[in-house]
Amino acid sequence: LAHARCLDGRGQTWQRISMDRLQTLIMVTDFCAIALFAASGAMAAARRNQDIVAFGFFGTVTGVGGGTVRDLLIGAPVFWIAKPGYLAVALAASCGMWFIARPGWRLNALLWFDAVGMAAYAVVGSAKALDLGVPPLPSILMGAITASVGGIIRDLLGGEPSILLRREIYITAALCAATVYVCLRMAGVPYGFAGPIAFAVGFGLRACALRFGWRLPPPPYGPRS
Repeated sequence: LAHARCLDGRGQTWQRISMDRLQTLIMVTDFCAIALFAASGAMAAARRNQDIVAFGFFGTVTGVGGGTVRDLLIGAPVFWIAKPGYLAVALAASCGMWFIARPGWRLNALLWFDAVGMAAYAVVGSAKALDLGVPPLPSILMGAITASVGGIIRDLLGGEPSILLRREIYITAALCAATVYVCLRMAGVPYGFAGPIAFAVGFGLRACALRFGWRLPPPPYGPRS
């Protein structure tokens, strides 16, 4: 009986360690995604030759926008209010871009920073939702919302056509990344494997859309452009 209790205690200890590692991995991925999305928002300010304050504002709003909407929808504490370190990362990434932005790579950098941030945020959003007990299908939607809302806000602030109105593979890539992640986690795949695989799927799809001009077809009987 004592031996069984010992084994049970060890099992609970390893379970707690695994959960702590999972939370750490999610937090690290979240910080990286915010930095990348903030950089993409700062690049939108760079395209209009704005000052460092505009860089910080564009980048911070872009970096935290999707996660804020996600937390409000699932009833979780808004992450950057509970942990102001997220704001510090977004501001640092945004202001850092003010020093290194170059006219020759503004648009290209914006697209690729956004692609990496989108894929990472799709994984983070669905992971946080699952971790809080949200069912699989809404968790997929939370991943897509986390990945896309920041970019939508950035485009609106910058006067750009919204990604929702472009025939680009963007939200589709976010949905694919979130779906792959949730399916792998439901199958028992650890976060350390499910996260990178889902990220690779989402980023790979978006990268192919940028590189080869992949688009989803319009309605068969809709107006022709």
